[in-house]
Amino acid sequence: TNTSANITVMSALTTMLSAIVFGAVIGYTYYKTQEENYQQGMAITLLMLPIILSVIILFIGSNIARAFSLAGTLSMIRFRSAPGDPKDIGFIFFDIAAGLACGVGLYGYGAIFVLILCGIIIIAEKFSLFEKRPVRKTLKITIPENLNYQGAFDEILKKYTQKYSLTKIKTTDLGSLFEICYTI
Repeated sequence: TNTSANITVMSALTTMLSAIVFGAVIGYTYYKTQEENYQQGMAITLLMLPIILSVIILFIGSNIARAFSLAGTLSMIRFRSAPGDPKDIGFIFFDIAAGLACGVGLYGYGAIFVLILCGIIIIAEKFSLFEKRPVRKTLKITIPENLNYQGAFDEILKKYTQKYSLTKIKTTDLGSLFEICYTI
């Protein structure tokens, strides 16, 4: 482990470069496995987070006072965005662990951890592990107000879905259109 007294330029560069590589691998895994929910900002965050965390760990070293002041500072931070996909939170924790591994100088263990978990994520996504089938979706159809919608879509829904039910009807566009919602 590093203390602030014995940090050298080479050890700091090794830590930062390792963290960048880990962040890039995790960010790329996120990019390849999040087709529907992919966000570029999240991928960039996954690239940045390990290096930020590893540098913070380098600066703190084994100084208890610094660690407590960091904990106090971090406790004031509030996340103002709505919670997203639970997988995004998992990727953030994954990134934090990779940054911590770099910060304390455990590059080999960190590399093994990153490679194994990225492999597991790719396999789980590729083979749709733990996906419950059939999946329920919402189908929204917008029609003019003068169209009789009752039963108009039954034949098509019977043909192309296993099960469907009309869940909501509402007016849109100042009452000139109906929005019909089905759970399929």
